[in-house]
Formats: sequence, structure tokens, C-alpha cells
Amino acid sequence: MFVKKTIEDIDLDSKTVLLRADYNVPLDGEKIADDYRIKQSLDTINYLLARNVKLIICSHLGRPDGKKNLAFSLFPVAKRLKELLKKDVEFAPDCIGEEVKKAVDKLGHGQVLLLENLRFHAEEEQNSEDFAKQLAELADIFVQDGFGVVHRAHASTEAITHFLPSVAGFLLKKEVDTITDVMLNPNRPLMSVIGGAKIADKIDLIHRFIEIADYVVIGGAMANTFLMSRGFNVGSSLYDQSELPIARDIIRKAAAQAKKRKFSFILPFDVVVSKKIDSASPLRIVDILAHSLSEIESYPKRPNKMATHVENDELILDIGPFSGAFIAGNMQSVNTVVWNGTMGVTETKSLLTGIGPYSHGTNLLVRSIAGEFGNRPFSLVGGGDTVSYLSENNLMNLFNHVSTGGGASLELMAGRKLPGVEALENK
Repeated sequence: MFVKKTIEDIDLDSKTVLLRADYNVPLDGEKIADDYRIKQSLDTINYLLARNVKLIICSHLGRPDGKKNLAFSLFPVAKRLKELLKKDVEFAPDCIGEEVKKAVDKLGHGQVLLLENLRFHAEEEQNSEDFAKQLAELADIFVQDGFGVVHRAHASTEAITHFLPSVAGFLLKKEVDTITDVMLNPNRPLMSVIGGAKIADKIDLIHRFIEIADYVVIGGAMANTFLMSRGFNVGSSLYDQSELPIARDIIRKAAAQAKKRKFSFILPFDVVVSKKIDSASPLRIVDILAHSLSEIESYPKRPNKMATHVENDELILDIGPFSGAFIAGNMQSVNTVVWNGTMGVTETKSLLTGIGPYSHGTNLLVRSIAGEFGNRPFSLVGGGDTVSYLSENNLMNLFNHVSTGGGASLELMAGRKLPGVEALENK
């Protein structure tokens, strides 16, 4: 139950509203490569405009390091927002200052003004009270709807709430409610699928899911560190030597959990390897643990060492088909899946089909969650690389909830408070 006030709990009629959105979207030159976050803000925007407000929207884009760098300008977002809203969207060349105040004064009720990148000012990330006060002077009410930034105490997430009545938008409420409900009251059995590069980035999440989930699946580059900790050679693969003790500790904790209740901690049984990350580079499957595939392929001879060992000059780039099938098989018995992080290097495109050479594990996961093999669990998806893969391949509609926040969703799942949410008014 969301305990903060929302835009439905406050009088908005004909007010001037400052909306904090998260329009940190990927750009291809001056063109927006993925407008998912913009689209997810529309319900809040349309509700506000229906209340005849003067609407000012602020956001950041990228990491300009406190300097005005037009490569990170929000102007392309203003153009796309205009197309989606089917109405004019004014654009201010800054987010504070006299010129911005004049633009706000000219704004009519029911009109929209998008401010330039907040992070062109270093004070934004410094949570500057003075900077926040200058933003607050533009409006009567502050609405926080940028879920992707509320895990940071910045001027536009925390300090600004000291100067204006501050409530949540629809997207923020939906994100917090959905994620909190899955973590506290999941429809069991619950499976967590965790990928990504570094264990340290998701260690709290892994520990939390070992405590509450029925299955925890590890993939992506972080799986290499777990395999290395168990004595398997990972060749030239990306892994973190300093994280080996952490991996061993997690494996011990998972084993202890499995002794207490029905619980499975799943690492890859087989992996896809190559000499380099390249669309044309040959691949092979290494049967590191199961040995079933290698025995079948070699029969009646014994498998050679290469069939079950990663060579020193090889890179692990995806989970293998046996691992993917094992995960998909277990998924037939679960009712909820939380997925954060792809299983392989999904950015590399294939020369043959629409599925990249190192995307087969991730694609099998998508097909399984989408119900292709029978069961269709409730699905909660987060993480920048995962969402990018789904968006690029037009797969977003196959999932129940695709989060707009990477770090924020991780923090919330791990049970941490979000500064930008805590700062809002209670109901």
C-alpha cells in the first residue's frame, strides 16, 4: 500500500505544477533510440493537463558532469513528447534563471514546458538547497514521477520537497506498489533470474532472494565469478578476482537455505564460448558441468577435454542450451518471475537470424516467461540491459511489469528506503 500522497490527493485545479520525470533515454545522435520512459510518463501528464494546470517538466539526461553539453540536451525529448501528446511542448534553454521564469510566465493553463537538462548544473547532484529553491520558485506544487532517480538524494528529488507541497505521480506509485508487493507478497513459487557483470552491484539483491525466493538463477558475466569460485576455468572471460570470496559465501548461504526448505540455486551447466566478441566469430558449447551434450555428440567415443573445458583464450558469452532448458523447465512450476540482467552479451547482432549469437539463453528465457511452453508466470522485469534488449526486439508487451528504474528497482527490491519517495508527503 503506497503511503505517500499522489496527484489524486491534492487540489491541482489551475495550479502551476513542476513535474520531475525520468527522461534519461538513449539517443542515437539527435534521435531517441527508445522512448519507453517517455511513454510511461503520459498517464500522469494527461491527468495533470486535464486539471488545467500550467505544466513544467524537469529531467536529466546522461552524465554531462555539471557542464552545458548539448550532446545531452533534452530538446529531442521535447520533440518526441510533442508527438506523443499531440500538442505543443515549449522548450526552455535552461532549468533556472530569468529566461526560464519568463517562459513560465508566458505559459498558459493546459500548456507544457520542458526545461533543459538539470545536470547541466552541478548543484543538481549535490542536492543543493539553493538550486532546489530556484526550481521551486517556478511552481505551486511538485510532482515526483521519475522512479529511475528516486534512489538518489538530488536537488530535484529531495531538496525541492523542502519548498513545495510534494506528491507522487501515477508511474512512481505503480512502480513502488508493484515491486513492493512482489517482494513482500509474491504468488509462489517465486523465481529470481539475476544477470549482469558484477556481483557487488547486486549482492544485496542476491542475498534477499536467497531468503525469500524458491529459485535463484544466476547468469551473465557474474556467473563466471561463481564458476571460478567453484574451481571451473573460465578462460579469458570477464570475472572479478576480488569477488571470489563473496561468491563462495553466497554459494554457502544458498546451500544452507536448501537444507532448510525446498530451494534451488542455479548456475550454468553449459556455456557458449568464442575467441572474441564478434558477429562472425565461431562459437562452441562447453559442457562444463552436465556433460550430457558432450557425451551425446562424441558417442561412441569419449568426449575430449575441450568439450568440457573452457580454453584459456576463450570467452564465456552466454549460457548454453542445456542451462536454458533447465531454467525454462523449472519455470513451468512457478507463479512469479523477477528478472534483472540478461544471460549473455545481447548487444552483438547475428549474421543469420534476428537472435544474436550470444542471445539464445536470454531469448529462451523470454519465450518461457511469455508462456510459450505452457505456464505463464507473473513477470517483473528491471535492469537497463534487460529492458534495452526487450525494447529493441519489441518484446515489452510480453511482460506484466517492465520497470523504468534500474538502480531504484534494485534498491527497492533489496529493502532499502528511496530518498525521493521518503521526502514526499504522507497520506
